[in-house]
Amino acid sequence: MAPYSLLVTRLQKALGVRQYHVASVLCQRAKVAMSHFETNEYIRYDLLEKNINTVRKRLNRPLTLSEKIVYGHLDDPANQEIERGKTYLRLRPARVAMQDATAQMAMLQFISSGLPKVAVPSTIHYDHLIEAQVGGEKDLRRAKDINQEVYNFLATAGAKYGVGFWRPGSGIIHQIILENYAYPGVLLIGTDSHTPNGGGLGGICTGVGGADAVDVMAGIPWELKCPKVIGVKLTGSLSGWSSPKDVILKVAGILTVKGGTGAIVEYHGPGVDSISCTGMATICNMGAEIGATTSVFPYNHRMKKYLSKTGRADIASLAEEFKDHLVPDPGCQYDQLIEINLNELKPHINGPFTPDLAHPVAEVGTVAEKEGWPLDIRVGLIGSCTNSSYEDMGRSAAVAKQALAHGLKCKSQFTITPGSEQIRATIEWDGYAQILRDVGGVVLANACGFCIGQWDRKDIKKGEKNTIVTSYNRNFTGRNDANPETHAFVTSPEIVTALAIAGTLKFNPETDFLTGKDGKKFKLEAPDADELPRSDFDPGQDTYQHPPPKDSSGQRVDVSPTSQRLQLLEPFDKWDGKDLEDLQILIKVKGQCTTDHISAAGPWLKFRGHLDNISNNLLIGAINIENGKANSVHNAVTQEFGPVPDTARYYKKHGIRWVVIGDENYGEGSSREHAALEPRHLGGRAIITKSFARIHETNLKKQGLLPLTFADPSDYNKIHPVDKLTIQGLKDFAPGKPLKCIIKHPNGTQETILLNHTFNETQIEWFRAGSALNRMKELQQ
Repeated sequence: MAPYSLLVTRLQKALGVRQYHVASVLCQRAKVAMSHFETNEYIRYDLLEKNINTVRKRLNRPLTLSEKIVYGHLDDPANQEIERGKTYLRLRPARVAMQDATAQMAMLQFISSGLPKVAVPSTIHYDHLIEAQVGGEKDLRRAKDINQEVYNFLATAGAKYGVGFWRPGSGIIHQIILENYAYPGVLLIGTDSHTPNGGGLGGICTGVGGADAVDVMAGIPWELKCPKVIGVKLTGSLSGWSSPKDVILKVAGILTVKGGTGAIVEYHGPGVDSISCTGMATICNMGAEIGATTSVFPYNHRMKKYLSKTGRADIASLAEEFKDHLVPDPGCQYDQLIEINLNELKPHINGPFTPDLAHPVAEVGTVAEKEGWPLDIRVGLIGSCTNSSYEDMGRSAAVAKQALAHGLKCKSQFTITPGSEQIRATIEWDGYAQILRDVGGVVLANACGFCIGQWDRKDIKKGEKNTIVTSYNRNFTGRNDANPETHAFVTSPEIVTALAIAGTLKFNPETDFLTGKDGKKFKLEAPDADELPRSDFDPGQDTYQHPPPKDSSGQRVDVSPTSQRLQLLEPFDKWDGKDLEDLQILIKVKGQCTTDHISAAGPWLKFRGHLDNISNNLLIGAINIENGKANSVHNAVTQEFGPVPDTARYYKKHGIRWVVIGDENYGEGSSREHAALEPRHLGGRAIITKSFARIHETNLKKQGLLPLTFADPSDYNKIHPVDKLTIQGLKDFAPGKPLKCIIKHPNGTQETILLNHTFNETQIEWFRAGSALNRMKELQQ
């Protein structure tokens, strides 16, 4: 990365030109590479154009931008059945990205496939397994030492199978993708739910489970239910304390955590041009919290500017030529339309415990007093994949600089997480990092850290009620620090900085005054900062490992049979051809059940490559409706209450198959497929809920489980934890055909209800084979 940037700079100076990518100078843009790192893989706007024209002629109507990009990557555009919200599309993504925590299981599955190389450009990003303790360099060294076995596995697996590897310290996956791999019109999948961050550069970038990634890396079309399209029309322009983060905080308050399920959110309108490229990425990133398949912005001059500044002016020039295909058609229709006037948008702060509980910053203090939420802010945290851009750091530094000018520092603890090595190096060079340190901040490693629970927190005891304010995307119970009494709020980095200086939720920087060291009152002015550095980005250290260009069949990938961190996978058992009789209910979940509840992160991240060990966290955060407790369920055989994983293991050992009953939007949050692998590993056969989050539903199908929904949501109330269930109709399992469920009560009475599903023919084959991976192997034979 660093040598490339130096070459660009030297060529530009030698030739007396600016803003031209080296490929343009050397190759006159005969072909444009997808990235600096895959110079033989080219952007195929010509194929995108051809496919779009084929589909537009068939549908005979204007297309949204989302449709253009999605349908432009169809495996068979001439014959694919297309109906929004109904049919399943077979798509050909251009690339795959995996973060280290999910890459372990994805690569273990790819190894099981027996294939020699990945079929599309793919990368692994080491960003999750770095715990934040004292500061960047020390935390990074400690993480490398503790996780050496996993580090070596990912590096050698990448080398053997042709996958690029971004080493520890590179930065957060989504910032790296934005800086290097995303481009207008790309279809990219990533094994992290915040992959939609790339929509800020006009791509359809979607979070998936590892099994989906394995399919694409194996050259198999990716299946996606044809998304609906929610339009968000932006008018006016952002100004003052209002930021791009406030757009998505407002949208989350409107749509809630499930309002975007099954849909792509497409932003458009004149207000778009007032938002920077990285600001658009922020909005798309947090679209994951409303359940959206992804979010996207139309190509514009802001994206062109960002591409040029990140050494990709040739891509920007090519995008200009094909611009008509990178914006929506005039007159296109949306399934739902939301309008937001940016002139009227006020700074927002959402939470606690859910990212859709929206409050204007001016009102949150009063609401907190009424609800009994702690007003004192213990920690303010900026960064994460959502808000760690150069502009974010600059706006926060602008606020901090004002406080320092009046002799003030943060009353709350304050931490800063740069998004990438490039961002870290540049804010060090430009002085932003030092300003943030001077105001009391600690600059952490370029990694996910606190946002995903990698926080070795010492300032409070577990169970102590407290408030933190972050610029992150999620604030589920216990997510950041494993303390269920931590009230976490999400907002923009500049508001976090202002609140950390004031130390209280009752502070509104738009109207309230602070008292300087000299005793004089002053008001913070709205921050202003450059969206991109005035000179070039400093690339920092070169942290990328290229896959070897030649034969790598001799490369060893070692997984010790005694390892506690890694475990080779064994195939799941095939369906026995019979209905599922007398399923025991492991747990009936009450209320919200995210993937954090199903498979916790934090200290459990170290077991992400070892299925049996990580299964010891199965559903330990879910609330049992029977007793209102977490990780306490009734064993139907022993008649004792015990931990959920222990009870599941007992049932598995004694040949008792079981089922989970869930509530609304079951499995929202992360893309982690461990939340599907664990119940399958411990003997689960079905998950029955009122509704599912998209990624989790697909993950369950991939692992041979049955994600089913109540035809009548009120039937949730008919099932009790002591009942047994029989699922009938599997011999005639077919798309669109409901299954029958017999509820057997302990008193001998029975009730029959209907269960819906969204399986298509291919997915039914996964179930019959025992998993999607099993089915892949069958087809290879």
